[in-house]
Amino acid sequence: MDEQICAGRTVIVTGAGRGIGRAHALAFAAAGAKVVVNDIGTTLDGAATDETPAQQVVAEIEALGGQAVANGDDVADWDGGRNLVRQAVDTFGGLDVLVNNAGFVRDRMLVNLGEDEWDAVVRVHLKGHFVTMRHAAEYWRGESKAGRQVDARVINTSSGAGLQGSVGQGNYGAAKAGIAGLTLTAAAEFGRYGVTVNAIAPSARTRMTETVFAEMMAAPEEGGFDAMAPENISPLVVWLGSAQSASVTGRVFEIEGGKVALADGWRHGVAVDHGARWNPAELGPVVADLIAKGVPPESVYGA
Repeated sequence: MDEQICAGRTVIVTGAGRGIGRAHALAFAAAGAKVVVNDIGTTLDGAATDETPAQQVVAEIEALGGQAVANGDDVADWDGGRNLVRQAVDTFGGLDVLVNNAGFVRDRMLVNLGEDEWDAVVRVHLKGHFVTMRHAAEYWRGESKAGRQVDARVINTSSGAGLQGSVGQGNYGAAKAGIAGLTLTAAAEFGRYGVTVNAIAPSARTRMTETVFAEMMAAPEEGGFDAMAPENISPLVVWLGSAQSASVTGRVFEIEGGKVALADGWRHGVAVDHGARWNPAELGPVVADLIAKGVPPESVYGA
């Protein structure tokens, strides 16, 4: 049994019916948390099904002696996000941690990408993070104003596709980059209420990655360490959800297998101040010099 570093805490995990989200839900339960398992049971591209993966995960948690409840709200729907937070508070008496994980992909080269494919992916990833954070933050602000101590956490899910770009995933990458930026803003705004906000950019074998990285993410031989198992991602998320992480906020962590890295993000780079408006014809050598002095960008995945 894992050390119970989240004992007594109530946690929402979105998209927790399968893959990384399921691993998060089970890991939080093992760490002593009460878990709201959110999942609407869609296919890889977001189409509705009759499956009930959230309830199956709840059954797994209860079989291990934990406490959990299933939720089927759409996280990108305004009322759905409100209901999700309300269910956590009504069922378990409060909310301490929000893990935004839900999402799906509709991969296509930009030149072939349809408007509906763009809107659907940006909606569930980026708006889905905003909606749940908005309603959770409203609850935490109310608690803080009422004089009750808040020690809450938000853990968002970005991606290397958002941090470095990924060929064939323009919609997904843009949404994930937006989540990284949203995390920074939320961290700056929510701190006054006793809430930290961080993000992870995980790399693991899931329904969304198994076809894209099939060879790289192959399972190991029996007895070997499976570096691509989704369960490898959850220890960091559980720690970020615990009281131990109170001093960490506004950060993005890359995690794969047993490796954890702190993503550097966009920073102000080398600069040249002309002291006046530039003439366009002057800028060629200036830009060339800036690029020569700067740090080369990371390679785009698939380029």
